[in-house]
Amino acid sequence: MTVIHQDETVSRAHPLDMLEHTVEENGWAYERSGRDELNLSVAGRWSDHHFSFTWREDLQSLHLSSAFDMRVKGETRLADVAALLMFVNARLWIGHFDLWPEDGTIVFRHAMIFPDAHASASQCEALLNLALEACEHYYPAFQFVLWGGKTAEEAVAAAILECAGQA
Repeated sequence: MTVIHQDETVSRAHPLDMLEHTVEENGWAYERSGRDELNLSVAGRWSDHHFSFTWREDLQSLHLSSAFDMRVKGETRLADVAALLMFVNARLWIGHFDLWPEDGTIVFRHAMIFPDAHASASQCEALLNLALEACEHYYPAFQFVLWGGKTAEEAVAAAILECAGQA
């Protein structure tokens, strides 16, 4: 009796392929700069948001980052933004904001681990929606501190004010 052994290779979609499909469905501008990198722009209420997704095969993780189009300059502003980061990050359940010390850029970051690259389209879409929501929600707080001269406490209070309806 002869035993034939076949390796079953299950072809799984690359996490960025699934994300690319979602991006195309929403009509957002994007660029795939390689198999493991996707960059896209989404028009927000306060500004355009530019997201960068990177797949790390060795970590089996999808990393997302979005840099705000604003820079922190000066020691006083740096201390104010650092205080704001503390208040904002304490309110976030998933993801966090960072301040790059090299150039003063404010960045939202988050990563998800997908063991054996088992990512679903809904997980990738949820990651994007989470980041967009956080950036849209807290963008004004960073503006209040950087350009409005507000304290971190004042900026967070104004940013988390929930309005009922629209005028």
